[in-house]
Amino acid sequence: MAREARDGGRDRRDRDRDGDDLIDKLVTINRVAKVVKGGRRFAFAALVVVGDQKGRVGYGAGKAREVPEAIRKATERAKKKMIRVPMKEGRTLHHDVEGHFGAGHVVLRSCTAGTGIIAGGPMRAVFETLGIGDVVAKSLGSRNPHNMVKATFAALERCGSPRSVAARRGKKVSDILGRRDAVQETADV
Repeated sequence: MAREARDGGRDRRDRDRDGDDLIDKLVTINRVAKVVKGGRRFAFAALVVVGDQKGRVGYGAGKAREVPEAIRKATERAKKKMIRVPMKEGRTLHHDVEGHFGAGHVVLRSCTAGTGIIAGGPMRAVFETLGIGDVVAKSLGSRNPHNMVKATFAALERCGSPRSVAARRGKKVSDILGRRDAVQETADV
């Protein structure tokens, strides 16, 4: 099972309570041991990313004595902690952004159509479940999957749409983007 997680994880569709079609990806699974008087007790820790491929994504970690139970716990926690990320044209980010968590440091860059997802391991799972099709991402810090996923979420939480930035500043979208981009942006959102 651990080999399957390292090879890109599993991809499973599930119906949420709200009727949204959710996809969950197993990012990593780790066997952990607890030393007790009679020897070692083994358990499994799973990291799962859940998304609807329309701008909502969440992550969760679960630990249990059996692999399926650990995955189920992680998936339930991921569904509870979902965030919404604004996307430009439904395929990329509005602007470049950096995220930090612990020793994890990631840089996410928006890019042109047709670029694809250029990201490694855990970050790729986040973008695929989120529904972003064109992004360039680089991990500059920790290679720990938990820190990479949490740093990616920290970056995604900092993303904003031009409409939200304009509302926060008390301006129009055209003042933020310029005349030509504003017409296109209002059609996209």
